[in-house]
Amino acid sequence: MIHLVGAATVYSPYPSWLNPADNTWQITAATFVGLMSLPGLAVLYASIAPKKWAVNVLAMMFAGFSLVLVAWVLWSYKLGFGSTSLGGGVHNGLWTQQPASGVNTTGTLKHFFENLWGKPGQILNSAGEQGQAVSAANTDIPFHFPTSTLAYFQFVFAAITPLLFLGSVLGRIKFSAWCLLVPLWSTFVYSIDAFLLWGGGYFAQEGSLDFSGGYVIHMSAGVSGFTAAWVLGPRLLRDRQHALPNNLVMAAVGAGILWLGWNGFNGGDPYYAGASMAGAVVNTNLATAVGVLTWIGLDAWFSKEKKPTFLGGVNGMICGLVGITPCAGWVNGWGAIMVGAADTLIVWLAWNFLSKVRPFSKVDDALGVIYTHGIAGFFGGLFLGLWGDPNMIEYGCGTLNKAGQVVNTAGSVVASNSAYLSGSKSCTPFGVAGLMYTGSAHQLWEQFRAAIFVIFWSALVTFILMKLIGLVLGGARYRDDILEVGDLAIHGEEAFPEDSFATRSDGAFALAGLGESSSPPPIASDPTPPPDAGS
Repeated sequence: MIHLVGAATVYSPYPSWLNPADNTWQITAATFVGLMSLPGLAVLYASIAPKKWAVNVLAMMFAGFSLVLVAWVLWSYKLGFGSTSLGGGVHNGLWTQQPASGVNTTGTLKHFFENLWGKPGQILNSAGEQGQAVSAANTDIPFHFPTSTLAYFQFVFAAITPLLFLGSVLGRIKFSAWCLLVPLWSTFVYSIDAFLLWGGGYFAQEGSLDFSGGYVIHMSAGVSGFTAAWVLGPRLLRDRQHALPNNLVMAAVGAGILWLGWNGFNGGDPYYAGASMAGAVVNTNLATAVGVLTWIGLDAWFSKEKKPTFLGGVNGMICGLVGITPCAGWVNGWGAIMVGAADTLIVWLAWNFLSKVRPFSKVDDALGVIYTHGIAGFFGGLFLGLWGDPNMIEYGCGTLNKAGQVVNTAGSVVASNSAYLSGSKSCTPFGVAGLMYTGSAHQLWEQFRAAIFVIFWSALVTFILMKLIGLVLGGARYRDDILEVGDLAIHGEEAFPEDSFATRSDGAFALAGLGESSSPPPIASDPTPPPDAGS
């Protein structure tokens, strides 16, 4: 006989605060973003680079990704997303003061430094991995997944950022210098930018916004890469004059992974598997498609060659992706089209004309990261201040159930949706009010001043780090004789090694000194001597 026991205590895999759908989506989105780095960006950069640098690019990609993860779990995650700031402006996930522009009279400098950086620490114990995620970025809405989920999601963003600016310095930076630069840069540049804008720090409290990294990731990477390239100096003249991609077919594979991986990049940043996520994904793809078509059209109509190039299409793709990133869930579809077209047009003009003006003409940014990420990220963030649609709601209003989950409890679908979109004394739906919808330039101003700080901080600290690393290693750049050879001199490997006895082309046998019916000469380890030719 089976006995049914009411209200019995049973095992459960779910803490009361955990939402399985949100938790699953965040890990899935994080995996998409991880694939953007490995293999997406690695394959794209290694295929666009000259053949002799392909292995070097791949090695630095995999090493950089690994270095960021180790630093992230030991100290960097809490620097960028910890629930308590070093200055005390954030404590246990709550703001302890109001912004200077609000009711509190806290001075601007005091308010800034008390909300500059999170308190470092590891997240490797059981509480760090399985406790509920807490951050001052989501003071009003609790996270419905553990710290390990939020930490891994944010790690893949932290990892791809230095990998992006590898495109600026490839072809001359020492592998050892790269391995020092990545964790130091992630600690002293990325974590501060992340805390200020994403972790509930100063700029977040003042009202500056960055949906998914237009400033924290792309603009910071562009500026840092440009600065590092300036300190290193240019590639060899021959490498600059003959910078031919080694495999455009594989470059297309990497670019495609990058594009579709961006669904997790922007779709994961509402932090919940809700309506804002879906809107952000559609807007991301729409802006990207417009970016591709815009750059191809500009190349076909206005470039010297007047040809629609594939690499131009890839540049347009990146412009669309980067431009929509800071505003993906806060602009509507029309705004996404405008962002994709305007951002790509600006970058195309900069690529073709600004590159001929100092200081851009004097710095060898190998893959043009300052344009497709730095400039594109800067204007993408400003476009949020223009085209942010207050009716694109990221967080609506609901009620708490017994388990503490935020839900809508109205009896009908229509009533539930109305409740979600309607404000009350205790809740105001959250969207972003841009200039074109409200006539107010306030958001534009907040975006601009946050951008100026990120540019300044990224350039300053990158310059200092590059100089220090150069002193420690006796230079951060390889000698010219090593640069002449590339992968074989640095790693003892080639991306496309050639076997002279396996070459399939006209005259291959003659080149090998054989007739078509002859046997190849013995390899060095073969103890059998070749037969006498006269026997």
